[in-house]
Amino acid sequence: MPIDDATPACPGTLRSRARPWRIASAAAFAIALSACGERAQLLANEDSGATPKIVAPEQRLIPTIDIAPAVGWSASSLPVAADGWKVTAFARDLSHPRWLHVLPNGDVLVAESNAPPGKSGIRGLRGAIMGSVMKRAGAGVSSADRITLLRDADGDGRAETRSVLLDGLHSPFGMALVEDTLYIANADALVRVPYAVGDTRIDAAPVKLFDLPGKGDDLNHHWTKSLLASADGSRLYIGVGSNSNVGENGMAAEAGRASIWEFDLRSGKGRVFASGLRNPVGLAWQPASGALWTVVNERDELGSDLVPDYLTEVREGAFYGWPYRYYGRPDPRAPAPPQGGAPPPAILPDFALGSHVAPLGLAFDASGAYIGLHGSWNRTPLNGYKVVFVPFSAGRPQGAMQDILTGFVDDAGNARGRPAGVAIDARGGVLVADDVGNAVWRVSAMPR
Repeated sequence: MPIDDATPACPGTLRSRARPWRIASAAAFAIALSACGERAQLLANEDSGATPKIVAPEQRLIPTIDIAPAVGWSASSLPVAADGWKVTAFARDLSHPRWLHVLPNGDVLVAESNAPPGKSGIRGLRGAIMGSVMKRAGAGVSSADRITLLRDADGDGRAETRSVLLDGLHSPFGMALVEDTLYIANADALVRVPYAVGDTRIDAAPVKLFDLPGKGDDLNHHWTKSLLASADGSRLYIGVGSNSNVGENGMAAEAGRASIWEFDLRSGKGRVFASGLRNPVGLAWQPASGALWTVVNERDELGSDLVPDYLTEVREGAFYGWPYRYYGRPDPRAPAPPQGGAPPPAILPDFALGSHVAPLGLAFDASGAYIGLHGSWNRTPLNGYKVVFVPFSAGRPQGAMQDILTGFVDDAGNARGRPAGVAIDARGGVLVADDVGNAVWRVSAMPR
């Protein structure tokens, strides 16, 4: 029984305004059941900040499914910048741009990338449901597997030069330049190529340095691998997400995952730097303290009000709770710890961003953190689908989260775009990769 525009709407229904779905009848029936389910009860901002409200978990046979179907932007439309800010289209007509890296000369690298085919990490009916949902949300396109260079030579906020810097990669994501070497985190390995700043094409073949979790796995739920170089260029930090929602594939499948890795360029060896982070995506150095920070996608299927995704400082050797605990509470679905006994003590996150907002990009300037919230699928009503700012003082979050760029969901509940990677450009503007909108936006403060 396919879901189409004739399907009766319920609070929390999966929107299907653009055209009918054609999926397996069992998955369609399960999605229809999810349409008449629970809704978020917390008030605005109660699930964000330094001390979010944590409610009791609500488990359901069929999880809440509510996502904004991807429709894209019209040629003349733009996201909505906050008061005092302006937005321009830095580049359009890209292919699923996911991640950004700004080079020393101001050139911008864009990873045009999506998940490798198959290996979703979710089996059976749940896998069929999630595959259909994510396709509808714009994640079903094939991966371009390339890095594109954008150049705004005249500084007008629009890139007038575009070239394919490097192609033939494997779901590339994180990028880092150290001296004359560009490092790239593919879905399965860390690789390097020689690069001179200013060049618009790399013809050298990438050299593999280090296999990353996901290579050869039967399942590969979280495929993205973010990348950040240390200030002295001696080490690289790599975000590696879990292979499941809450360990349901067995903890053997999670070896080296749900972690941030440290790779020493001199020795060629890697190690887990911090663990228990379900899906750490954006990585950035906080400028006042010099500390490493990340944004983390927390677990799903405990209700619309759980669990808040978060921004946190990353401490060496620390454990942040996944899959056993969240915000100091035990997860009733978690598997037993390996070798028995109790899981290690978990550090509480520093700043909640809201439940199911799916934070991806993270970038700092002197005033605070800019975060791309990709948007929810497991919450009614929708949450995320915007770029936010968290003010900092003395190296710590200080004050409420603020909206910087909105308008990604139209009045009919369709997604014109979904924010992914963010970066600060050479002129202080905030660049936003929009994978559904196939664009890079630039938002900047207007002169006072």
